[in-house]
Amino acid sequence: MTADERRGSDAHPVGGITRRGLIAGAALVAAGGTVGAAPADRGADRGQVATLWREFVRNPYAHPQIPYVGRAGFRGGAARLPRRPVVADVRDHGAVADDTVDSAPAINRAIAAAGEAGGGTVTIPPGTFRIDDLIRVGHSGVVLRGAGSGRTTLYATRNLTELIGAYGSRYGGDKSSWSWAGGLIWMAPQARWTSLVTAIRARQWPFEGWTGNRRDEFRPLTSVEPARQGSWTVRVADPSQLRPGAVVLLRLTDDAGHTLLEHMAGGGPGPEAYFWDDKTKLTSYVPYEWPVRVTRVRGREVTLERPLPLDVRPEWQPLLTTLVTPLTGAGVEGLTLEAVETPQAPHLLDKGHNGVVLQCAYDCWVDDVTVRHVDNGFGLVAASACTLRRTRVAGRGTHHPYYCREGSHDNLVEDFTIEERTTPAPANTQLHGINVEGLSSYNVWSRGRMAMGTFDSHRGMPFANVRTDITVHNNGRHGGDASAGPLFGARFTHWNIRVTNGRAGLMKIDGLAPRSATVGINEVTEFDQIDVPDFTGDLRSRLELYGTTDVVRPRNLYDAQRDLRDDRRRRQS
Repeated sequence: MTADERRGSDAHPVGGITRRGLIAGAALVAAGGTVGAAPADRGADRGQVATLWREFVRNPYAHPQIPYVGRAGFRGGAARLPRRPVVADVRDHGAVADDTVDSAPAINRAIAAAGEAGGGTVTIPPGTFRIDDLIRVGHSGVVLRGAGSGRTTLYATRNLTELIGAYGSRYGGDKSSWSWAGGLIWMAPQARWTSLVTAIRARQWPFEGWTGNRRDEFRPLTSVEPARQGSWTVRVADPSQLRPGAVVLLRLTDDAGHTLLEHMAGGGPGPEAYFWDDKTKLTSYVPYEWPVRVTRVRGREVTLERPLPLDVRPEWQPLLTTLVTPLTGAGVEGLTLEAVETPQAPHLLDKGHNGVVLQCAYDCWVDDVTVRHVDNGFGLVAASACTLRRTRVAGRGTHHPYYCREGSHDNLVEDFTIEERTTPAPANTQLHGINVEGLSSYNVWSRGRMAMGTFDSHRGMPFANVRTDITVHNNGRHGGDASAGPLFGARFTHWNIRVTNGRAGLMKIDGLAPRSATVGINEVTEFDQIDVPDFTGDLRSRLELYGTTDVVRPRNLYDAQRDLRDDRRRRQS
């Protein structure tokens, strides 16, 4: 079964890009299906099967350069998103498709009613609904569904600074944290939302991660015995508090020698020689916190929904713990969020005309949603196992079209589009593209069309992320404070990337990312922002099928890994 067949009626083109170079670049790609499971040669008559793929099939869960991402996304990469019964229509709560009426209170009342009823779908009919406040999805199992991104529009008249207040940076200065946080559609558990707003209005920094504002509001459940990266099971000291279906947090604490950070960077002489102690922003992201669902408990053996992202070693004090109760099973579908058009703000002074953010969310989704004229488009902030499908960023230009930060893991962004800006970029603004930072890992960006931007690894050493089957006009720039440390950790993979303007920066990463892979990219050269390796010596990275994109097989690494998973499941059954 092909990827398009799996998506069924949800499949649709992701066109609408105006840059001629991008369209020309897309023409480089030959027609062909996805290569999936063993045998790895399926479809090879139309292209060359990458040697790295053959290696990966033999060792999928612990390959030295390519991460296993075959279960990224909602419910392990489910091909279809759930359809929940309709329990409310926003019109029944007072919403009106009228640009003189604020429908935000009515929409929020309908969402709250659905949450109090135990979940379900809240519908918004075709039309344009003015909102003078943000929309909050704070109850698990609630879906906000419009009639389609081309039929239902929420027109946002105010920004987050006006609605909530200035949101200063925990690193000082006059930077606005609305530059990388918060959305006019904000998906976060209700209790998390309350603490966030309370802290912001008190001019305090609200910690954004999985374990509460002080990072110590967690309860250990059990210690974990040593295990290797790629293992699906762990042995614990005390399984009495673990139940199948529960989401728990694997917590790894670095030691004085920073061996955990070295392990995330792939180990070896380069990471061992790197000076970590002054990278205070990076070290603030540790302990590494990875949420995961338990699927089986048998004695002291615990099976997890996904294989371990890292080794589990005694010196890192491995624990399974509680976490902030995440938002689960919630979604936003079928609408356009359009902010009132204002000039893009100078860099890091965004007012918060932001799109959709998922925060402390697990197994949630966004589908068929467009954001227009926003400061920042779609955000994943301490969000894991979520799917963003058929999303689009359009309008006057955006600081972060997509951002993934604060320990976000195992997310899938597929069939995404960043359109060319409709107005010239004002002075002192910045464009990043698809961002990942803050020890975020095992995230996937698949089947994308980017008329502007770049692959922004924003320091904070993200690792084991995949970008695959993407056409990009590479004119953005990466960011990240020097105290956030390396641009890349180990097992980053860029697979079948079509760069229409030939710029190498952050695309061809064999000289930048340790123990990583660049497979199937057209010829590119260094210009504009020149990337400098963070680690010395041999990075032990791989470059394959350089200079072409039309013969690389499998064409899409994520689809192929998912096919491999499904094929093995069929053989086992």
